[in-house]
Amino acid sequence: MVKIAFNPALAQKALAKEPAVKDPELATAPTGMAGSTGRCLVTLLGIAFILSGLIVGGACLYRFFTPKRLYHGAMQVRDMSTVGHAERQPYYLPLVQEEVEISDSMAVISVPPPRFSPGDPAYILHDFNRNLTAYLDLTLGTCFVIPLNRSVVLPPQDLTDFLSQLKSGAYRSYLVREDLVVTERIENVEPLGLHIRKLCSGKDIYRMEHRASLPGRSMEKRSAEECYTFHHFENKFVTETRICKA
Repeated sequence: MVKIAFNPALAQKALAKEPAVKDPELATAPTGMAGSTGRCLVTLLGIAFILSGLIVGGACLYRFFTPKRLYHGAMQVRDMSTVGHAERQPYYLPLVQEEVEISDSMAVISVPPPRFSPGDPAYILHDFNRNLTAYLDLTLGTCFVIPLNRSVVLPPQDLTDFLSQLKSGAYRSYLVREDLVVTERIENVEPLGLHIRKLCSGKDIYRMEHRASLPGRSMEKRSAEECYTFHHFENKFVTETRICKA
């Protein structure tokens, strides 16, 4: 006869493994749930990151690439300093023309060379966010920068409305003069902002001030100065800007 015997240690090991074999779902369910939750969190974070990128990118594109409106305007101008002097009155009123490109934060004026009066062609940029105005003399290839004069330059929406009125014909107005003096060359162009840096890229840039605000400069002899003149309008009157380098 053959006697069959069982090892008690092996029997205990078999019993210990038996629950894992009989119910495998209980053993794997917690691990599967944790993995699924992690994948959902990663997906949600990815979607949130993409949406935030789209919002920030859209804001940047709107700020720097907003649609611009282009206008052409003309104004007949009378020099009020000649009123009362019949012999000095012209036979016709000089016509000042320009093209203006307007966005929510700036206005760029293209000044053509005048036909019957002295003056230089130029680009004039008003940056309403930086509160700066830049004049680019196209003949010299030089930029001049001064704080924006909001008492003279209409804000973008008001300027848009005024230029829309000029479509019906030339507007008769008067002349206002401003006398500017170059004070120093600008070496650090970062504070000028993106728009002025783009306009004046590769050009010499100088800072200016109004002559009347400089003590002692108003009495200097102007015959020794090198001056440039631009005729333009950003309001219901024409401005004659005279820029002088001592």
